Amino acid sequence: LPSSEFPENDGPAKRMMLLGERFVMYRDSLGRMGAMAEACPHRGASMYFARNEECGLRCNYHGWKFDLDGQCVEAPFEDLSSGSTRFRSGICALAYRAEARFGLVWAYLGPAPAPLIPTWEPFTYENCFTQIVQHVVECN
Repeated sequence: LPSSEFPENDGPAKRMMLLGERFVMYRDSLGRMGAMAEACPHRGASMYFARNEECGLRCNYHGWKFDLDGQCVEAPFEDLSSGSTRFRSGICALAYRAEARFGLVWAYLGPAPAPLIPTWEPFTYENCFTQIVQHVVECN
C-alpha cells in the first residue's frame, strides 16, 4: 500500500489482500508500520475493525490487544479472572515485519528472521520525480 494511506499514528487499519491472503496494515503510536493476518487468533474476528491504540491493535470482539510482533499484550477478562498473565503469554497473532520506505509500505511474509529492505538504486536518485500508482489486476 502507499504509505500516504497512513498519514497519522494510531489511525485506522487498512485491509490488504496479497497472494490470496487477507492482511491488515496499520501505523502504531510510535509511527512504526505493522502487518498482521486479518483474522484474530481468538475467535477469527476481523482485525480490520480493531482499535489501533497505544502501540497495538485491540480486537473489538473480546478486547485482546496485539503488538507489532503479534504477541498478545492484554487479554482483559482472562487477566482479571485468573489474576495471571501466563494465559496471554502463549497467544500470538500472525504478524509480519513491515516498513514504510520509498512511498510504499513493504511487508516481509517469509520465515524469521526478516531481512532488511534493500535500497534499490532507482529510489536513491537525486532530483527525480517519483509517482506511486495503484492498479487492481484481477488474476490468479
